[in-house]
Amino acid sequence: MSPVRAYIGLGSNLDDPVFQIRQALEALEALPGCCWVAGSPLYRTAPLGGPPGQPDYINAVAALDTVLTPDTLLAALQDLETAHGRIRAERWGPRTLDLDLLLYGQQVSADPRLTLPHPRLHQRAFVLYPLYDLAPDLILPGHGPLSELLARCPFQAITRLDSAD
Repeated sequence: MSPVRAYIGLGSNLDDPVFQIRQALEALEALPGCCWVAGSPLYRTAPLGGPPGQPDYINAVAALDTVLTPDTLLAALQDLETAHGRIRAERWGPRTLDLDLLLYGQQVSADPRLTLPHPRLHQRAFVLYPLYDLAPDLILPGHGPLSELLARCPFQAITRLDSAD
């Protein structure tokens, strides 16, 4: 199987979120069956949805070339979340680490376990900005050019922190 470019969204708002994201980026660099391409700068955003009073999130995006299938990659990401103390207590609740498979090449899938591209990816500044840092010319399957999605994205306060690489 030829490698496929996959983009992973990272988020954390518990237990030193910057540290959690940096540790997760290092873990992604070492993921078997994957070749590290790049990590975006880190961004700080207010939480969307979920319970009130949550701390701000730190977000980033990583690009990997992988020979893993989407399901195998998703399982590896969920194992990393668990290793970082992720507890799935409530939807959109605070978390130590959230890893989302955003894109897997140009694959489109509506499988209940794994929807590709990630649902709502095209509406979330905390994903679009770091993704744009890595691949400004990217065309999202079913949604169009990333630059156009970013221009239409609903407002969300977002602050770029620094480079992840």
